[in-house]
Amino acid sequence: MEIMKYFLILIAFVALAAPDLGVASPNESGGKQPFTFEKMMELKRLGEPVPSPDGKWVVFASTDVNLEGNTKKSHLWIVPAEGGEARRLNDSPNEEERPRFSPDGKRVIFTSKATDPAQIWICDFDSSAGKLAGAARQVTTISTGGDGAIWSPDGKSIVFVSSVYPDCSDDACNAQREEELKKSKVKAKVFKHLLFRHWTAYTDFKRSHLFVVSPEGAGATRDLTPGDHDVPPFSLGGSDMFAVSPDGQELAYTSNIDEVGAASTNNEIFLVAMAGGEPKKISTSPGSDSTPRYSPDGKSIAWLSQAHGGYESDRFTLAVYERDAGKIRIASQAFDRWVGSFTWANDSQSIYFSAEDHGEAPIYQLALDATRPNELARLHADDLTLNSDGKFLYFSRNSIQSPNEIWRLDVSQKSEPITVTHINDAILAGVTMQPLEPFQFKASDGVEIQGFVVKPPDFDASKKYPVKFLIHGGPEGAWGDDWSFRWNPELFAANGYVVVMVNPRGSTGYGQKFTEGVINQWGGTPFHDLMQGLEYAEKTFPFIDKNREAALGASYGGYMIDWILGQTDRFKCLVTHDGVFNTESAYGTTEELWFPEKEFGGPPWKNREMYRKWSPALSAEKFKTPTLVVHGQLDYRLDVSQGFDLFTTLQRLGVPSEMLYFPDEGHWVLKPQNGQLWYKTVNDWVDRWTAVK
Repeated sequence: MEIMKYFLILIAFVALAAPDLGVASPNESGGKQPFTFEKMMELKRLGEPVPSPDGKWVVFASTDVNLEGNTKKSHLWIVPAEGGEARRLNDSPNEEERPRFSPDGKRVIFTSKATDPAQIWICDFDSSAGKLAGAARQVTTISTGGDGAIWSPDGKSIVFVSSVYPDCSDDACNAQREEELKKSKVKAKVFKHLLFRHWTAYTDFKRSHLFVVSPEGAGATRDLTPGDHDVPPFSLGGSDMFAVSPDGQELAYTSNIDEVGAASTNNEIFLVAMAGGEPKKISTSPGSDSTPRYSPDGKSIAWLSQAHGGYESDRFTLAVYERDAGKIRIASQAFDRWVGSFTWANDSQSIYFSAEDHGEAPIYQLALDATRPNELARLHADDLTLNSDGKFLYFSRNSIQSPNEIWRLDVSQKSEPITVTHINDAILAGVTMQPLEPFQFKASDGVEIQGFVVKPPDFDASKKYPVKFLIHGGPEGAWGDDWSFRWNPELFAANGYVVVMVNPRGSTGYGQKFTEGVINQWGGTPFHDLMQGLEYAEKTFPFIDKNREAALGASYGGYMIDWILGQTDRFKCLVTHDGVFNTESAYGTTEELWFPEKEFGGPPWKNREMYRKWSPALSAEKFKTPTLVVHGQLDYRLDVSQGFDLFTTLQRLGVPSEMLYFPDEGHWVLKPQNGQLWYKTVNDWVDRWTAVK
């Protein structure tokens, strides 16, 4: 289970595009130009840092976007560990990702799409020159492909993920099954249980399993987690959900074995011998337990734990399991924030982690004998990893003005973090962006709420500017000083708008009670927080033109736009993307049922009045505001029927409306040219109704 939501997620939601944003005079911006979609597509998208065991290098994957070709391709890069010029590690034209050094630093494994399906490859590494030595060799040849590979600490084995048919006992069976499906003229499926579709795909009746193979590819490829369960479970990204013990003898992994997966968040931690055998469950929480990590001394395992079942936005705490005693304790119990990316200190006496807090994701250190962590750096950090001598903590950092770069923190000196890579500096130096400016206000019940403003380029305080009011998804998500290649506030501001964002009840980074303030209150407390936040901004910032405001949102933000339609006509226009329009029908067409059952107090037949109380569809007679509806056919989190239902209603009511429909996108718009169309359509719609000249 990842910290950010699956069901109604907005942060990192849709690949944006912004043509026709206008060009500033060189005299006004010092030669810099406003940020554009084309510039954003030039930026490289850096993955997690992977330090070499000798401490000299850091390798990482970086994704390039080809707008004209409508493609994204990942390549391997390397940079000196102390910082400097980054360069390609491998000149191969193939798409490659997930580099991992062998424990001795002499080899690198990675996933390569040179074949279809992708496989695990290996190459020797010359640390003196910081380059690959010799030709890369294919390690796995399994018919179902390989990904997610890690080394065992003894260097004797590679563990990787492959999706296989659970009733097949060998690869020949899997290969035969695949071939039969390809040749069959019947494409029908028989569903016998939930989940029969998930995220953007219908089930293919496979399960992800963990396999082990030797680095030479010799001998049999063994399935360590056979059975009709996913190992690891579905994930939208983030840290690996499995790890090998320091002695190389044991595998810890995450799996959900509950009978009805669509209604369960009960991921569990299991142990199994690398030689094979019966797994042992060691976690006990009814909520999600995931992402196990062995301490360097092998005495403990830490993982992310949630206390309550059926609630994917319960607080993520740090559980520590003593292997000899078999005892579990929640090390971060007194820390009222969600633990994110984490890694053990080399002495096994403390853990470094990041956690959302008031629009940032600072780095903390928690000693095992302490109750509260120490904050080491206040920024927006992720992908934490420690180098082999335990002196430097490497991580990815972004802000609202810059996408991920790799940074490092000298934890031995408690010094300020420094930048290791500068891959996107040259591009960003040519554009003008405004900083994120936070503000605070008190809601009607006295609770402190945080919001943010982003001003347009060449801002003039004497002028009045129209507003784009952005509403985040989740609902358990948050705006903050972080970068998105999708809903990017700098792009929204770039053509002459003030962007206003508010983190209402339900948002993360303000304590668990604040986060839970959205439960059974979808159109209640969060709606009032949002409206009061916008009103506060109008009164506080004289440059805001409150007569020219548009509201935009997706997922839960899309739901809130649909709700706004029946509650107020204060906005000149609205944009709703992948939102909930009819809460009752949305229940029957989504896939992760634990979400609506938690948020609305059960299924509709047990609490129908709650669903109806917060259903935008039941206020349709009040709809007046011009609305752009956006939805993707492959969105199984919120079915496309929600968008069709809303658009049909608007059209029959005579409300000015249009619908942008993507037959090849899901909950997020990911294809570059689709993103370009998305942003142009959204921008044109808002410009039309706010009369931006």
